[in-house]
Amino acid sequence: MINDSKNLWAYTTNLIASGRLVFAREEAMKALGVGQGAFLDAAEKLQKKQQLFSPRQGFYVAVPPQYLRFGSPPPSFFIDDLMRHENTPYYVGLLKAAELHGASHQAVMEFQVIAGKQLPAVHAGRSRLVFYFRKDMADVAEGIEEYKTDTGTMKVSSPELTILDLLRYPHASGGINGIATILHELAPKANAEKLAKLCPAFEQSVLQRAGYLLSQEGFDDLAEKIHSCLGQGSMQWVELDRSLIGDPDLAPAILERNKNWRVIVRQMPERDDV
Repeated sequence: MINDSKNLWAYTTNLIASGRLVFAREEAMKALGVGQGAFLDAAEKLQKKQQLFSPRQGFYVAVPPQYLRFGSPPPSFFIDDLMRHENTPYYVGLLKAAELHGASHQAVMEFQVIAGKQLPAVHAGRSRLVFYFRKDMADVAEGIEEYKTDTGTMKVSSPELTILDLLRYPHASGGINGIATILHELAPKANAEKLAKLCPAFEQSVLQRAGYLLSQEGFDDLAEKIHSCLGQGSMQWVELDRSLIGDPDLAPAILERNKNWRVIVRQMPERDDV
């Protein structure tokens, strides 16, 4: 029997000393020679002391001493292991990826992850992990990069994939003004050829909005590559900012109908000061 969780605490302490933070419940039970009930009781005691954190059933993260007051190490320390536990492809994306690429001037409040299956959000101490679903993960594989972390590596969207994702998930990207701000900082890091290779994996409306914003920001090489992926004759008119037409009676008047991108603009995007 684990007495006052001392054996489990020693187990997690040894893991931390070896440079490892995560373990599965069955793994620890086998190492300690205990049953599930005794393990869960011990784990609960350590969790109350914030020495252990469980983002998913059966998956545990040992909390190093320097992170005890936060209740969890940073998500980058364990996201790769967590998604392996979930048995699904993933990449860190959207605002978090933009930040990692040096294209965010504001603190990102959520650790945003694109995953191959629908997953509920996770509270990790002071952090919040939010998951966005993408069914065809294999189609964007060329836009996923390995990013070194303090405990190994994690998968992160490239600048090119991040640009398109920001328009695919605008509700998670700070709206059109926030997206325009990030594009202004992120686009110089993007490669037009790599961007073109990712275009087939995205909805035409996403490409139209991305191309319009990139052209507005003066990144004509990127915009032209996107335009070459679009069939001009088959493009439908799309709203630049869908949030403005939630109530048709209150929708602002149309300022512009951009024929090149077939984008309807009701309010011109305004970048935040950077």
